[in-house]
Amino acid sequence: MITRKAATLFAVYIVLGVACTYGRVGKEQNHGSLTLESILSELNSHASNFHGLSANVERTKVTVVVDDHSTNTGTILVHGDKMLLQMNPPDARTILKTGGSLYVYTPGLKRVEEYNLGKNRTLVDEFMLLGFGSPGSELRKGYQLTLIGEPTLGDKKSVELQLIPKSPEVKNQFSKILIWFDTTTWLPLQQQFIETGSGDYSIVRYSNVMKNAPIQDSRFKAHWPKDTEKIKPQG
Repeated sequence: MITRKAATLFAVYIVLGVACTYGRVGKEQNHGSLTLESILSELNSHASNFHGLSANVERTKVTVVVDDHSTNTGTILVHGDKMLLQMNPPDARTILKTGGSLYVYTPGLKRVEEYNLGKNRTLVDEFMLLGFGSPGSELRKGYQLTLIGEPTLGDKKSVELQLIPKSPEVKNQFSKILIWFDTTTWLPLQQQFIETGSGDYSIVRYSNVMKNAPIQDSRFKAHWPKDTEKIKPQG
């Protein structure tokens, strides 16, 4: 069962971290020779040699009831189970996931929040790195999968998968998730998370993606300015 802390971490990830817009160019295509089974096989194959990546991120959060769109940009580094997400001003934030801890640093407030993932570590790892080297077998285990189509995003050919969470706890947070995979690298070009109830959603665009980029472990150290207030939210 997902605890209040895990639900908070999911919210942190969506609000601060992923979701971006990627304009669709070109028409939806027929599935052609690709099937759900062949796509999952490709994901299984590519997962074995995925170690990390670096990329630019463009994030858009959409509040449906007032038709509000807010967008900001940043960068993401992934290495194994470590992740560093840095969002630019005016809403500058840093999210660092390393080991069993997740940090949210807000420079404007001179504050860092530290979350001990504890028993939620595996679940949060799976969720926060969704699509980044995820084997097709793991996606099938956690989600009901549907092949939506093969749209072209920008100049990239992709396959679009719909993921319906099997876990009731995860489904309480998100009714469904969409992922567009680049058919060359089999890494996400875009993700969309639709929130349960409100219908609000986040969409994330990844560009300048470098698979298995050389990234020093020092990039994932929890170093903050000396005057930073450190807090550990409970619950």
